[in-house]
Amino acid sequence: MTVESVEPEGIQASGLSEPPLAGGGVPLLGHGWPLVRDPLAFMARLRDHGDVVRLKLGPKTVYAVTTPALTGALALSPDYKIDGPLWESLEGLLGKEGVATANGPRHRRQRRTIQPAFRLDAIPAYGSIMEEEAHALTVRWQPGDTVDGTSESFRVAVRIAARCLLRGDFMDERAERLCVALATVFRGMYRRMVVPLGPLYRLPIPANRDFNRALADLHLLVDEIVAERRASGQKPDDLLTALLEAKDENGDPIGEQEIHDQVVAILTPGSETVASTIMWLLQVLAEHPEHADKVRAEVESLTGGRPVGFDDVRKLTYTNNVVVEAMRLRPAVWILTRRAVTDTELGGYRIPAGADIVYSPYAIQRDGRSYRDNLEFDPDRWLPERVKEVPKHAMSPFSTGNRKCPSDHFSMAQLTLITAAVATKYRLEQVAGSDDTTRVGITLRPHRLLLRPVAR
Repeated sequence: MTVESVEPEGIQASGLSEPPLAGGGVPLLGHGWPLVRDPLAFMARLRDHGDVVRLKLGPKTVYAVTTPALTGALALSPDYKIDGPLWESLEGLLGKEGVATANGPRHRRQRRTIQPAFRLDAIPAYGSIMEEEAHALTVRWQPGDTVDGTSESFRVAVRIAARCLLRGDFMDERAERLCVALATVFRGMYRRMVVPLGPLYRLPIPANRDFNRALADLHLLVDEIVAERRASGQKPDDLLTALLEAKDENGDPIGEQEIHDQVVAILTPGSETVASTIMWLLQVLAEHPEHADKVRAEVESLTGGRPVGFDDVRKLTYTNNVVVEAMRLRPAVWILTRRAVTDTELGGYRIPAGADIVYSPYAIQRDGRSYRDNLEFDPDRWLPERVKEVPKHAMSPFSTGNRKCPSDHFSMAQLTLITAAVATKYRLEQVAGSDDTTRVGITLRPHRLLLRPVAR
């Protein structure tokens, strides 16, 4: 059943028109084929067909929003909720009770619970851990050796998240297990999202067994961490303590499943998106040595040769702009979905209740109508005198409204610190076998990033 078949009379009588149908569809599959074959190019071209366009994915109609103003309106309007194919595919990993997939009063209450762990004034408490992990990353590398940028990015992102937000006596060892489990889980999750083969994913073939084993280990690790904290009686000022002491709408302690899902929902997407961004930052330092040199010069002018520290992060203006520009051109989250909860209007077009809406931060942030020299890597576009040129909502790496990522300051601090530490110590080169073309999964990342660090 398509959304047209259940279109309410109120919408028909409203006088609003139906969005135009995007071009490029094929019989039976509609726009599903070009979306699978080259999703980034397909999403980038949609604005040429209209501000809001209809897509046919088999028999289903989906609405795509293509302009910064309308994606902002979509994110800020109560007429839409987190839902749709993307979120449905993630529920097996994130659960149904965590902040990533919850809606309404539950989501608001969960945000209030976790937000203190990510307040701007709470971030300095994590500074020493971020410093340790950023410098440990560079110490592990040996000049002239080949470094796997994918695994190293995952390792540092997971270790920082786990050690900062889920403090415990055995967090170092568990952080390593989380790295292994998450790498396998994310490979399998994207495959299940874009190729929904249902029962075939239950067949006992190696790929399915590896995925199921990694997913089970991830959930077991979370249960171990929660149980250990309860048994210890300790209450460090971290996310896990906040969850264990949280109350529901009736004033009762929240349930074990919600605690579990909250930990997974905070740890998992955050680690994946930060790791993907670190990969692109390493690629930028290798591809644009002129920017790497400027980062190094900024750091050394500030530190005088001592190791860069957390307290330096806010003063590293150019380094921060390099991070922001990397996120603009290669956003970790390239596609998002919402679902209309009522008959509504968007951009002058009617959107019926129950309709799925899709938009692409990748397409929005690379659009030549919003950015001069839109495909050029230019950190200076974020200087105060130039940033005013960027339309509102044309750059929202952490989303906006009540779905804004609560860990935006936390993420920016570690990304800036890691970029500064790497660029100061090494010049990076890609080596034979490296493939920095974009791999489209749940997030965007290089296919295979192999680097040679050269001592400065």
